[in-house]
Amino acid sequence: MDKTISFIQPSRSNLKYLKWSYDSIRKNLGYRHEICMADDFSDDGTWEWMKEIAEKDANVKIHRNSGPKRLGHTILYDTLVNMATNDIVMIYHADMYALPGLADRILKHIKPGVVVSGTRIEPPLHPQGPEKVIKDFGIEPEEFKEQELLNWYQNSYEPTQETTEGIFAPWAIYKEDFLKIGGHDKLFAPQSKEDSDIFNRFVLNGYKVIQTREGCVYHMTCRGSRFAEGAKRNPNGEVFMKNRETDEWLAQNERSTRNFIRKWGQMVEHDEYLKPIISPKYSIGFELTEACDINTIRQLEPWCSYMVIPDSELIERYIEEEQPNTDYVLSDKLHTDIPNNPIYDIRVVFNPLEMTQSSFSIITQLSKIIKDSGSEGDRFELDVFDIWIAQMVEQQRNNIVCNSN
Repeated sequence: MDKTISFIQPSRSNLKYLKWSYDSIRKNLGYRHEICMADDFSDDGTWEWMKEIAEKDANVKIHRNSGPKRLGHTILYDTLVNMATNDIVMIYHADMYALPGLADRILKHIKPGVVVSGTRIEPPLHPQGPEKVIKDFGIEPEEFKEQELLNWYQNSYEPTQETTEGIFAPWAIYKEDFLKIGGHDKLFAPQSKEDSDIFNRFVLNGYKVIQTREGCVYHMTCRGSRFAEGAKRNPNGEVFMKNRETDEWLAQNERSTRNFIRKWGQMVEHDEYLKPIISPKYSIGFELTEACDINTIRQLEPWCSYMVIPDSELIERYIEEEQPNTDYVLSDKLHTDIPNNPIYDIRVVFNPLEMTQSSFSIITQLSKIIKDSGSEGDRFELDVFDIWIAQMVEQQRNNIVCNSN
């Protein structure tokens, strides 16, 4: 029997895009592939529509989060993967239009240990990159130039490579491979950086990440919580998002970014084709010789495993403020005294009052600096930092399997 895919589509109050996306899958890929959809406490009739579709389409599975608050796609992706009945699942955004042949091109390359992405064709709402195609066939379903897109794709689109190495949605994987590493990390719920986290874990676990340049989607981009009001076109035909990013998305993105740094010891990094670049993660202790303000602690804390701050009241204030934003137990991390037997491998001693912007830039690159220039037993000064290296034990592989789920 031919292999089939379970499309994984959570959605929140995105009904017009979800309808458009569903129709494209059935019109261009047929009914052999399963579609698993989740309604994340929507207020636009999404659940009622899903129930209607599930009654008509036997190859649709639906799930509802009935509230009282959103769960986010970090959690609902995994809920739907567990519901899926096919061996292959594909993370698929609700604002994507499936072009003919997408599933066949994915299936051509997929096998255990290989994650396969499709290629995105997008209107010019975001910067160009070699991993996608920028071409304007509409910015909203109401003005979507479907036949023009299909004609261009079938008659003019000529990728110069069959595949490249990299990963971005839509991406497909064997369900067993997905579950083997624990799925998405709830640390990043409801959304933001959950994709970069799992991509790192794929690569560290030895999975190959490839992108088929022949299998494509048209992607409206960022509909939902990030740009809730969609896009618009000015009289000259130029396109842009209607409004800035929502306060909800900005706040959650900051939380997730800080948690990503805590987990990986680096910002998200990838090459031009979006293949992850993963730096070493070391056990680093910051030993502050003077007290400072809470904003400085906020900047420093995610970048270390342990932190000595000679001010108990400051520690208490910071924990009270920041603990609701992370699953990491900050009281285990922040202390007033240097431990008799340091539980971290690398000591970084400094006066935070002497730090400049250049000093903070060094903090963000410290793991790379140690990897490239340090040796076990070294002690050296760099900017305002006195750095002692007892061991250089890399810990990033400890992140492969997610134990939070």
